[in-house]
Amino acid sequence: MGKRDPRVDAYIEKSADFAKPILTHLRETVHFAVPDVEEAMKWSFPHFLHKGMLCSMASFKEHCAFGFWKGSLVLDGNQKRDAMGHLGRITSLRDLPSKKELTGYIKKAAALNDQGVKVARKPTGAVSKPVRVPTDLASALKKNKQAKSAFDAFSPSHKREYIEWITDAKRDDTRARRLMAAIEQIAKGQSRNWKYDRGRGTA
Repeated sequence: MGKRDPRVDAYIEKSADFAKPILTHLRETVHFAVPDVEEAMKWSFPHFLHKGMLCSMASFKEHCAFGFWKGSLVLDGNQKRDAMGHLGRITSLRDLPSKKELTGYIKKAAALNDQGVKVARKPTGAVSKPVRVPTDLASALKKNKQAKSAFDAFSPSHKREYIEWITDAKRDDTRARRLMAAIEQIAKGQSRNWKYDRGRGTA
């Protein structure tokens, strides 16, 4: 029997009306696929655990996101990249895979954890440097809880895209404008180059 966390109930309840049925459906599908799954709140949004981190879901002002801890193995590189997570921007139940397909993904994620499979890291030829967040960005994120939660959940490469864009500004006023734009975009769960990822033109 799985373990439900009342904080997840509260998270769903305080989410936007469009998000509630999406989050509820995702939650119930995870429990259906992995009956002994446990819930927890990490980085201010719901996570599901089964012999380690399994998957997570989050809601934003205009969309929801759902991701797997070992997404590259679960989805064989077919994940969407226009938002945090692996299923792209979810604005309604129609944006989700069928329950059968989603259940299959979740069961595969659980099986990977059962087998103790680790995500293979691409060789870089050198030890990757930790992401260093500049002081002004860190301060702005601290003031915006939603943006901070999304930023913390980004991959290192997505974090670096924002950091490089901000720090590459030649003028203080340009840097300030970029910082404001970044916080707004991060709060929506969007990667820096999400428009390129979606094939919608330039940013």
